[in-house]
Amino acid sequence: MMSVAAPAVRAQKKYSDGASDTEIKVGHTGPYSGPASSYGQIGKTLEAYWKGVNDAGGVNGRKIKFLTLDDGYNPAKIVELTRQLVEQEKVLCLFNTLGTANNTAIHKYMNQKKVPQLYVATGASKWGKPKEFPWTMGFQPDYHTEGVIYAKHILANVKDPKIGVLMQNDDYGKDYWDGFKEGLGKDSGKVVKHVTFEVTDPTVDSQVIQLKDSGANVFFNIATPKAAAQAIRKAADIGWKPVQYLNNVSASVGSVMKPAGLDNSQGIITAQYLKDPTDKQWENTDDFKAWVAWMDKWMPGSNKADANHVFGFAVASLMHETLKKCGDELTRENVMRQAANFQKYKLPLLLPGITINTSPSDYYPIQSVQLARFKGETWDLFGDVMSAEGS
Repeated sequence: MMSVAAPAVRAQKKYSDGASDTEIKVGHTGPYSGPASSYGQIGKTLEAYWKGVNDAGGVNGRKIKFLTLDDGYNPAKIVELTRQLVEQEKVLCLFNTLGTANNTAIHKYMNQKKVPQLYVATGASKWGKPKEFPWTMGFQPDYHTEGVIYAKHILANVKDPKIGVLMQNDDYGKDYWDGFKEGLGKDSGKVVKHVTFEVTDPTVDSQVIQLKDSGANVFFNIATPKAAAQAIRKAADIGWKPVQYLNNVSASVGSVMKPAGLDNSQGIITAQYLKDPTDKQWENTDDFKAWVAWMDKWMPGSNKADANHVFGFAVASLMHETLKKCGDELTRENVMRQAANFQKYKLPLLLPGITINTSPSDYYPIQSVQLARFKGETWDLFGDVMSAEGS
């Protein structure tokens, strides 16, 4: 009997490239250098997270081999690095690669190769299309919906709005802009000035001056951290005092609001889905206390005010849970199957009332946000948790 049973037990283990009895290879690229390098902190957090997992024995007894490379926020560079990770390193999956333009550059390739491109660090709406791209899944709320929410808030709360928009000139910027226009609907004529910048531009000073000169009394800031901080600071320098809306991807107190000047940041509105590390109301919550203890152990000396560390910890926790659910069937197909099977999952550091929900036809894990206003040295949440239709 025993001799018959033993092969059957062994046969239950199934592996794709990148997985074995002892190891799971996970690939990642991020902007450790270049114009979006403040996001490099996410990659450092992911790396520390997997070190902690390995220290505790790994995932179902397997160590995570986390391969992280610097793509400089450059689409040409990520193509080359992704080929290296998939074809030479033979990773089981790519995880949390950052940037809309970057992920777009590898989107078709990953799906042709049938390698999971999981929990990408961009909220473009295109990551939630399982029919066309079954191997790619988003993580954060999508930019389009966030843009709609800001537009509706402006129309409901600003008397006679004249809106100025600063937009990073790429797919990420356009996704926010399209959602914003949809939210304005018949009131899209209330946008009096729309200016763009390239991510490689040294400053956005001239664009902010143009926005002020247009007579705008509302400013929608669609920019990554460096340019977002510059724009907030420049508006203050030239005495322009519009109602300001800032996209969530630049809402970090440590990497944006402090460099922009806390005095200059008062009253800015954003949408949040994660607990902000500077918001004192979370200090005594279990998941936040656990995160602080984890930071002290695995990232000593890091700036806890930088929300990138919260983001990195949360998304790594979701990837960790996904791999755990795979058990001994570490195939690429099963990784995607488990990723598409979360119901009301309480992920550490999500705002109360927000959970992870996915299915084979819903590749948007988080579809809820709550608005927040910058006050003093932190974000002050207000209103109800708002969810995208269909979530």
